[in-house]
Amino acid sequence: MILDVDLAALYGVTVKRLNEQVKRNTARFPEDFMFRLTAEEAEFLRSQFATSKSHGGRRHLPYAFTEHGAIMAASVLNSRKAVQMSLFVVRAFVRLREMIGTNRVLATKMTELESRLDTHDTTILHLIQEINRLMRPPRRRRGQIGFLPEAS
Repeated sequence: MILDVDLAALYGVTVKRLNEQVKRNTARFPEDFMFRLTAEEAEFLRSQFATSKSHGGRRHLPYAFTEHGAIMAASVLNSRKAVQMSLFVVRAFVRLREMIGTNRVLATKMTELESRLDTHDTTILHLIQEINRLMRPPRRRRGQIGFLPEAS
């Protein structure tokens, strides 16, 4: 999560400008992209950073953005940094898709190789069995000992 004040600084705009754009584009920011902190959460943060609420400060509760919301915010802002961030994210996703495609090709080749090895293993096993059979000394036929009765 990233607070609106930090996201605005990251994109080089004022908090007011960021929040204006969010309000103008509410359909782009569902609850899993962005939400407003509760009064208790805001007070907890204020106490953590020892900020004063009497001299200036915020009049409204801050927004918190998820990673998806931060990316969406870059798409609704026109600052140089926001545009650069949007381009960076798009390029990262393109690169990720290329890597996944490469991995699919590798996975297919591995499957083919495994099936070949299975076939080769079976063939090699049959060869070894045949070689072992050929290496065994042949059985000698023993001649019969004794006399054969004459047929009458």
